Amino acid sequence: MLNCNEIQQVIPHRAPFLWVDEVVECTDRTVHARKYLDPNLDVFAGHYPDFPVLPGVLQCEAAFQAGALLIARLAPVDGGYLPVVTRLNNVKFRRMVRPGETLDIHAELVERVSAAYFLKARTDVDGQTTCTLEFACTLTSKKAP
Repeated sequence: MLNCNEIQQVIPHRAPFLWVDEVVECTDRTVHARKYLDPNLDVFAGHYPDFPVLPGVLQCEAAFQAGALLIARLAPVDGGYLPVVTRLNNVKFRRMVRPGETLDIHAELVERVSAAYFLKARTDVDGQTTCTLEFACTLTSKKAP
């Protein structure tokens, strides 16, 4: 549905901090995205050199970026605003994610209150849940301090 170049037209993230490669499906309330975890990513060189594992915080970041794509679909805004994470709750890591795997990222809008978006997300590898989380984003002016 969206490739990497199209994703970069919607959200401000760029390499090396773009954690979504493609959007597979998007509805009014959900998004399914993917990220291939190239074994040559710098993060694997240091976390951990003898047993590389994707840090859980980067699984969360992938979910945040998928959520930003969903928010952009629901409320397109001009370039003066960004979705910024304001809350993270109930994070559970269930399986390690290793180099060479593909992370499937599922985010769902639970509620919208004005410029605040409440979402839940799940990341999977090969149909096995690796992380679940709930988070909130607010559209914030780029001019904010």
